[in-house]
Amino acid sequence: MTSQTEVIDGYVAGTWTIDAVHSDVSFYVRHLGVSKVRGHFATFEGTIVTAEDPLESTVSAVIKTSSVSTNNEMRDNHVRSADFLDVEQFPELTFTSTAIRPQTSELFEVDGDLSLHGVTKPVTLKLELNGFGKGMDGNAIAGFSAATEISRTEFGVTGGAAGAAVSDKIRIALEVEAIQAQA
Repeated sequence: MTSQTEVIDGYVAGTWTIDAVHSDVSFYVRHLGVSKVRGHFATFEGTIVTAEDPLESTVSAVIKTSSVSTNNEMRDNHVRSADFLDVEQFPELTFTSTAIRPQTSELFEVDGDLSLHGVTKPVTLKLELNGFGKGMDGNAIAGFSAATEISRTEFGVTGGAAGAAVSDKIRIALEVEAIQAQA
């Protein structure tokens, strides 16, 4: 029987630190049902552990909610307010994986607990393993793409009066490059 690691080209077990310089945490939400407003978070960190058995791998990440940017200062300040993220009371958004399920040798579903706005709910990330390689400095790197969709109201993010103009569904996209921790 073939092990999962044998079908993942170049798989490297180890502990990895998310490289925020070469990664992106972004989202989009529909505005008034006709357009998409995009944004991202500039400050985040995380650890990925690729286990000998890939299905026992884990990921944990922390995002600073105050680092949200939609390229509009007035909107960003509103998103940081108590109407939306309430960054004063809830300065972090966290994700901790609970299970990994293979779809193919490069596609996985990563179940985990997402904590946002003081509420923790299970979510599933659709994850693509982009590969393993060597960085410019010779250190091992790994790349991942992931996406999910959440209901903001399930996390208590109502939007106040402006909430009616913003869809309930928020699409989240992650592009992650991680550097293997040195032993």
